[in-house]
Amino acid sequence: MTVTRQDFEDAVAAYWGAKDLQRELSTIKAAVGAGTAGSVRGGKHFDPIAVLLSKFFLDAGYPPESIRVTKSQGLELPGYYRPQKQWDLVVVHKDTLVAAFELKALGGPSFGNNYNNRVEEALGSAIDLRHAALAELYPGEEPWLGYFFIMQDEEGSRRPVKPAKGALPVEQIWHGLSYQERFGVFCQRLMSERLYNAACYITSSASNPKPNEPIDKLNWLRFSAAIDARLTYLKNLGFPG
Repeated sequence: MTVTRQDFEDAVAAYWGAKDLQRELSTIKAAVGAGTAGSVRGGKHFDPIAVLLSKFFLDAGYPPESIRVTKSQGLELPGYYRPQKQWDLVVVHKDTLVAAFELKALGGPSFGNNYNNRVEEALGSAIDLRHAALAELYPGEEPWLGYFFIMQDEEGSRRPVKPAKGALPVEQIWHGLSYQERFGVFCQRLMSERLYNAACYITSSASNPKPNEPIDKLNWLRFSAAIDARLTYLKNLGFPG
């Protein structure tokens, strides 16, 4: 079954607890070998998103054992500056990292507390794996990385933030931006530097879970198209086979 726009919107609503997708989650969890009891990822809100993304690879014919969504299945991948790093969804087949996803969010009320952490996590994960690939720790096709981010949509994330007075001036682009806008710039730069192959950046909230996509280049349509393009590329090389 093709992953639809409605699937995406339902998964985001389920992230906030605004929609019950237990039947759908259980079906996919069973298909990828995660069982039907409990949560895919230990009760984390990103269960519905991880399951949604798993559907792309199940629909493309990848065997369940190639799709990893739980810690018990092994979500760790080799790093360069550290031995391993745990990702949120990993698809490995024929010694090729078909895809690895980081699924992250930033919520209020104090957005500033974790903003830098989220930036550093995304950079560190990608740079570490990219250098590991250059060191030939990934023997198959070049690894493919996806980044999915939800910013909680509320006044605190929409309000302009003044950069702190530091030893040297910040780049002009950051002046007058909200946390929502800052993260949009960040995700675009992740893509322009090719640290990730695809990124989806949305804003949403429990009171209004319908996803907003403030930047066209980071929307769900392009994100899902990038996943499909990866699957098509590998299919032409005989994957899953």
